[in-house]
Parts: sequence; C-alpha cells; structure tokens
Amino acid sequence: MKYLPLVWSGIWRNPGRTLLIFLQISLAFALFGVLQGMKTGVDEAIARARADLLVVHSKGTFEPLPVAYLETLRSIPGIKLARAQSFFYATYQKPTQGMGVVAVSEMNEAWFSALSDLATIPATQLTAYQQTKTGALISDDLAGKYGWKIGDRIPLNSTTQQMNGSTDWAFDVVGIFHNAEFSTEGSRDFILIHYGYFDEARSAEKGTATNIVVVASDPKQATSVADAIERRFANSSNETQIDSYRDFAQQQMQQIGDLNFAIRSIVSAVLVTLLFSTATMMMQSIRERTPELAVLKTLGFTDAAVFGLVLLEAIVVYVPAQKRSSKASTASSGFEKR
Repeated sequence: MKYLPLVWSGIWRNPGRTLLIFLQISLAFALFGVLQGMKTGVDEAIARARADLLVVHSKGTFEPLPVAYLETLRSIPGIKLARAQSFFYATYQKPTQGMGVVAVSEMNEAWFSALSDLATIPATQLTAYQQTKTGALISDDLAGKYGWKIGDRIPLNSTTQQMNGSTDWAFDVVGIFHNAEFSTEGSRDFILIHYGYFDEARSAEKGTATNIVVVASDPKQATSVADAIERRFANSSNETQIDSYRDFAQQQMQQIGDLNFAIRSIVSAVLVTLLFSTATMMMQSIRERTPELAVLKTLGFTDAAVFGLVLLEAIVVYVPAQKRSSKASTASSGFEKR
C-alpha cells in the first residue's frame, strides 16, 4: 500500500498520455466484450430453437414428397403430430409486394398448442378457418403492412397455375395470428391456407407437398425419431432427409460465416495493435522518467521493485477497462436474447 502514491503519481505524470492509453484499452476491451456477447447470444438463440420440430423433405433437390407419406409417418412411434406443407410465392397488387403462401394439410388446436411458443391465435378465428374452404390465416406483420382485417378478400397473383389456367388466387381473411419466431424460409410475410383447397385447384404436382413437418413426442428422442423416418423411406422412390428447426438455425449462422474465427481474428488484430501502442507509450514514459527512476535506485529500490512499480501502473490502467468489457459483453448478450 505504501507504494500506491508512487504508482498514482507515475500514472498521472502525463495526463494526456494516460487518458489516451486508457481510451485505447477501453475501446479494445469493449470491442471484445461486444463481440463475445454477440457470440453468446447467438449460441443461446440456437440452443433455444426447437429440436423436436422436424422437417421431412426429399433428398433430391426441390423434389416434392407424396402426401401419402403422412399416414406412414403418423404410424412411427415417437411422432406426436405430422402435417404436409406446400409453398408458393405470390404478390399483392405490385410485383414488389411479395409473400409466401403456405398450404397446410392440418391446422387445429393441437398444432397451435404445439407451436404456442412460435405462434398464437384466438380460438374463434381458428374455428372460422377450419370452417372456411377459402379461408386464410395471415400474420400480424402482413395485417399491419397492408391494412388487412378479418372479412377482407385478398387477391393474389402467382406463377402457380390453377386448373383453368389462371394464375390469380383469392382468399378470405378469417384469422390473424401473432408470429413470434415461426417463419417460412426466413420470412415473416406469409399466409396459411388449406392444403385440400390448394391441391384441388392447382394444375400440377397434385398429391405432393414441399415438405412434411413432424413434432416429436419427446424432444430428447427427436434424433432417434429422425433416424426412424429415414430408415422407413430408405431405398424408396422418394427418399427423405430430416432437419430440425435447430439445424436450420445453425445453417443460417453458417451462411453468415464462422463467427468464432471472425471474433478471434478481430480481437487478435486489435490486441496486437494495442500491445505495440501501449508498449511504445510506456517505453517513452520510462525514458522521460529516467532521472526519477535513478533517484528511486539511489534511495534503495531494487531493479525488481522499480520494474514492479512500472508494471503496476500498466495494470491499474487496464483493470477499469476490463470491467467495462464485462459490462459490454453482458449488454450485448442481453440484446441478442431479445
């Protein structure tokens, strides 16, 4: 403790230089904290992704699956729910106002209960959907975007043709669901319609689906359920491949790039630059204080004691910056969670 006044006076011998060093160190550690917090938030978001939601699709590129697979899938132990889905792209009024249309073979209380963490809808609206052949459930994002409300009839245009050759489709809005995280192909702009109506009206690929969504009874057994599905359809004319929603989350992150490598590279470059900058400033400070250090040696300070004082000055400057790094990391991680 008796050496602290010496350390303190050495730190503030040149206030401008000290503040510059502190600013450099603070920025470096803050950057590290933000990047590490972002990585932690991303990892936690992937961990929260549903592992029990499995998407069954064809091994062949863009090959549809027979809807008849549904009955086989429902007979496999460990599967709680299964439904077929067909996707097509449509536009509203302008070519730039596009959205996804998802034709689902089943959408009832059991499905919304299973997806309650992803999407919610009032029971009365869900009942109206089940009773309306041309009914559509729209996301609250789309409702706000285009001002749609229950009772509206929305005309859409698509490249998917009907039996009469028309590419115009029209659906009646019977419900608006709140879309938390559930999305199709990364977009929140989509509507849900009846697969039966869509399959009856379209001119091609009847009796097929883009994929089949399966809910495993036990999330811990999702991997074994996926293996059972692949074994069941192995060597068939339409072999299957299964991915979970967690797998999709990981694939999206991989498309962005190797986050760990990026963080390590950026932090390493910053720390190396900081090391050279800080070392240069400390060396300059020591050269300027040579007479003062000589006085300390005259008073009986050993070489180790003088070196310890100089080292302690650097540590005192780094400690507050490290605390700011921890706060930045926590704040960044919290932002990613939200």
